[in-house]
Amino acid sequence: MWIRLRQIAVACTDLNEVSRDLAGVLGLEACFTDPGVAQFGLKNSLWPIGTQFLECVTPTSSDLESTAAGRYISRRGGNTGYMVICEVDDVAVRREIIDELGVRVAFELNYPEEGHVGMQLHPADTGGSFLEMDQMTMAGGGEVGGPWWPAGKNWKPYVRTERVNAITTATISSPDPSTLATRWAEITQVAFDLDENNQPILDLDNARIRFVQETDGRGERLSGIDVRCSDIDSVMRSAELLGVQTGDTTVTLAGLEISCVQ
Repeated sequence: MWIRLRQIAVACTDLNEVSRDLAGVLGLEACFTDPGVAQFGLKNSLWPIGTQFLECVTPTSSDLESTAAGRYISRRGGNTGYMVICEVDDVAVRREIIDELGVRVAFELNYPEEGHVGMQLHPADTGGSFLEMDQMTMAGGGEVGGPWWPAGKNWKPYVRTERVNAITTATISSPDPSTLATRWAEITQVAFDLDENNQPILDLDNARIRFVQETDGRGERLSGIDVRCSDIDSVMRSAELLGVQTGDTTVTLAGLEISCVQ
């Protein structure tokens, strides 16, 4: 079995501001808006990062308590990471595993006519964040960089790699990183390991999930990503101009601490 990190979703209160920052700092271009999220009281936009995606969702109502994403923003004290979305080779096999573990499915993604089946797992059972597993069953589905229905059918012309070209790590903050990593290892069937800093990690086929100690008082959450940069200097100059630089090679965008790596 294989499993790849394909998309990171964040929940934010101001999609226009996030769009400006992602374009201005990371050099990204939006590729798709999904009308289907309206059923959840949301609007969204997606940006390709190489063959992966960053999605931002925002409530359409100013009353954050009226949507699940809005309540999540409130509980986490502002814009925040929301979902780790993975592509897998066989959702049916994954479903057997999570059923055996007693993990609930929060939302079924069943669009066979579009070549997309998947499941969002209940965050109370996974911990950390929403974890979603999707399978692309259309022609070319499963190929590295192949079709990705959540981003529409024409995302490739919008890929911009002049500054960033891949998401290499998703970071989840937790009061108990080791226990959370063990749970995600069971769910994903990826071996638990430790990195060079003795932090728990899961190495997926194309990226890493890192579990770190929560220290900011915002609770257990998807707190950051690492992106592979083609031009770190341009990223950091733009981040400084927009006031979102937070370190020598880190920026804060849409509630994520984004670390630039080579």
